[in-house]
Amino acid sequence: MKLRTLSRWIVGIPLLLVMVVFALSNTQPVNLDLFPLGQLPFEIPLSVAILIALAVGFFLGGLLVRIAELRHRRAARRAEHAVRLLEAKHEELKARSPRLGSTELTTHG
Repeated sequence: MKLRTLSRWIVGIPLLLVMVVFALSNTQPVNLDLFPLGQLPFEIPLSVAILIALAVGFFLGGLLVRIAELRHRRAARRAEHAVRLLEAKHEELKARSPRLGSTELTTHG
């Protein structure tokens, strides 16, 4: 079994148990009052209301991370493109100069 799979089980099972205990401990019905809609016409268990709020927050947080990731990926693609252009230019300059093409360039640091 891979370490990643094992770690998912080690984290997932206790988390699932905590969620089940939480849901069983908070079964009292509550009325939800949503700002633009007013009070909903039905009652739901408190645990369901809290778990739905957590799920929505988790989803929105993941969406924000994904948007930031797309921006970073775009910047990485641009940088890779610039590197390819510079490498091509470097190869072109090495090919033009017989002296630089036959010897290795070293840096002094």
